Amino acid sequence: MRFQVRDRLLGFGEDYWIEDEHGDKVFLVDGKAMRLRDTFELKDTQGRVLIDIHQKMFALRDTMVIERDGDVLARIRRKRLSLLRNHYRVTLVDGTELDVSGKILDREFAVEYDGELLAVISRRWLHVRETYGVDVVRDDADPALLIAVAVCVIHLAEKEREED
Repeated sequence: MRFQVRDRLLGFGEDYWIEDEHGDKVFLVDGKAMRLRDTFELKDTQGRVLIDIHQKMFALRDTMVIERDGDVLARIRRKRLSLLRNHYRVTLVDGTELDVSGKILDREFAVEYDGELLAVISRRWLHVRETYGVDVVRDDADPALLIAVAVCVIHLAEKEREED
């Protein structure tokens, strides 16, 4: 499954649709403005909140939290000691870890579990400016969760670049 994501979706208070490979709207990213912490909601086409994404308050390192129905699904933070490429660790609530690595700011990275590819995020497939694709490789993977992971790591990488 391939999805198209507008690159400007990281603007808080702005809403953006994520489309499938046929151009049909699938998910709405609702950026929540005027909040103390960075917050997004990933909604379906009927407006139901599928995933809630927010920045963890009072964390030593920037951490994003992904929740579904009020329950934590995952925590995302930059991996320590990643010298050559951007690396992020996604820790799922059951202790499973996903590895996100690549050129995050260039929108060229992958999400893997135990060396197995789950999703590829890339601008190369698309000709629309300021758009990147999220290609969910495994049929049994949760597309909403993988899109939320992509949103989080891009947001964390952008914040880190602004702070430098």
